[in-house]
Amino acid sequence: MSQDFGLIVIGDEILSGKRLDKHMPKVIELLAARGLSLAWAQYVGDDPVRITAALRQAFASGDVVFSTGGIGATPDDHTRQCAGAALGVPLALHPEAEALIRERMQDTAREQSVPYEPDRPDNVHRLNMGVFPEGARIIANPYNKIPGFSVGDVHFVPGFPVMAWPMIESVLDRQYAHLFATRSVREKSVIVFGAMEATLTPMMLAVEARFPGIKVFSLPSVDHPQYGRHIELGVKGAADVIDAAFAALTEGLHEFDARLGPELVR
Repeated sequence: MSQDFGLIVIGDEILSGKRLDKHMPKVIELLAARGLSLAWAQYVGDDPVRITAALRQAFASGDVVFSTGGIGATPDDHTRQCAGAALGVPLALHPEAEALIRERMQDTAREQSVPYEPDRPDNVHRLNMGVFPEGARIIANPYNKIPGFSVGDVHFVPGFPVMAWPMIESVLDRQYAHLFATRSVREKSVIVFGAMEATLTPMMLAVEARFPGIKVFSLPSVDHPQYGRHIELGVKGAADVIDAAFAALTEGLHEFDARLGPELVR
């Protein structure tokens, strides 16, 4: 069974506009470089009830899901606890995570030329970043050694792009290489002038029905700087059938009194 790829971005700072989300464009880029695509994305604030609901759905979906943010140890970090609640399993300090976090604390002490004090309250508190749902696997963090974690096909990484992106890339290359390029998706479209979406809809539905797995899309614009009012009409899907589907689409367009502009291939 093929798997879709999803993304959950967690954090009030995204929803409030304090920070712009950079994760979705990067994940799209990382997937596209491997012949894959993002099927869905969800933004969730720092609300444990909503996070738990989103994660419960992610675990049940069977999709490969990356969740960014909320795995630290401050009061607004709820993702680890919500993952456990969504799975119905307890949390426990992961031994590999503990070793990596202690190693990071020792590195920091050396960098600051101070003694490493493992029992100091702040250092003990930092171990909470290694408390994961029972049965979790760690995701190595090449930036500062503080790991993320995976449960099944749901993978949890920090909100910081400098950490999250190499961790996501590592998970893709280590666990999902067998999916690379097996579902290569292409997209072909044409700029259409002088037509209405409602008029074209029956023809679009006919193309989708004729080519299972192909999606027909319509992107209208009223003030495009180059084309002005127009519709970008196209098809996307598996590379081996996209040309035939696009030919059927353009053939159907000739039955309408519409002027066709340039064709676009992605």
